[in-house]
Amino acid sequence: MRIIKCNGEKLLLKELKGCFNFFNKEINLDKQTRGYGLIRDKSVIHKDIASVASVGYGFSSLIVGVEHKWISYESAYERANKTLDTFLYNVENIHGFFYHFINMRTAKREWNCELSIIDTAIFICGALTIGEYFGGEIKQKAEQLYNQIDWEWYRNKDTNQFYMGYTKEKGFWGSWDMYAEQLMVYVLSVASKTYPVSTSIYQAFEKRKADYKQIKDIIATYCGTLFTYQFSHAWINFQNLKDNEGIDWFENSIKATKANRFYCIDKKEIYPTYNENSWGLTSCVGPNGYKAYGAQPCFMNIEMENDGTVAPCGAVRFNCIYTKRIYKSNGIFL
Repeated sequence: MRIIKCNGEKLLLKELKGCFNFFNKEINLDKQTRGYGLIRDKSVIHKDIASVASVGYGFSSLIVGVEHKWISYESAYERANKTLDTFLYNVENIHGFFYHFINMRTAKREWNCELSIIDTAIFICGALTIGEYFGGEIKQKAEQLYNQIDWEWYRNKDTNQFYMGYTKEKGFWGSWDMYAEQLMVYVLSVASKTYPVSTSIYQAFEKRKADYKQIKDIIATYCGTLFTYQFSHAWINFQNLKDNEGIDWFENSIKATKANRFYCIDKKEIYPTYNENSWGLTSCVGPNGYKAYGAQPCFMNIEMENDGTVAPCGAVRFNCIYTKRIYKSNGIFL
């Protein structure tokens, strides 16, 4: 893909400001409620529902906002500090893991949802990031939340894989048995000072390869949706790193994203909204609600999900990651 620097920077900054505005607008800043700092999962559906993952990304957006002078350092510090208090004292957890969806004002579990390892990990990545940025009591609180997570409790000892979810009503279910967005979970769990797991858990999930067009040996995700190739990269710089099997996750995400674009070009006769300049299929809200839009290669019938909806964030997130090599960004772009 050819990237034009001047136009690319304008697009990235526009998307960056739009993302910051979401987290700045869709947040509960009412100090009289138990849910201070909680951020909506979606702005147009279920307006009283926050997700812990959204709060994690919101934490990171505070750094972006301060660096671009969209929010004062003092305001961002206070917001981060008080939000961490919300999670330390008001939001229910079990063995350090938080529920996926919680009420914006009461901070209570919603919809009998699962205790989510991936959403907790996203939250903790954001918390640790602001801890490093602001330091002091914010860092102490972020590390307290991180250190209380009992990763071993969430591990299936028979398969040496993390479960997908847990509820008090039915116990554990599912498993992270294939590659997806969970790379951050292995980094966090192995590095834990309090409840570490063995590094062997990283070897226990399947890394199934597939091709699309001329792009070969992509370690593909089940549904082929772009966020699964992107989320861990928001906080962990995998560039120029290879594991002991020679896997370069940074380059793998680039290959999967290029395949996503080729897929959209190939399908433009079926979906007029897809073309070489309109691509980036990833999970988002579409005409029929939240859908796991995706592209080949994948291991499901993705045509059952796709309806022509294109989420601009899919392609823009890739450009944010990929163009760091061109712009030599200081990391605040993401």
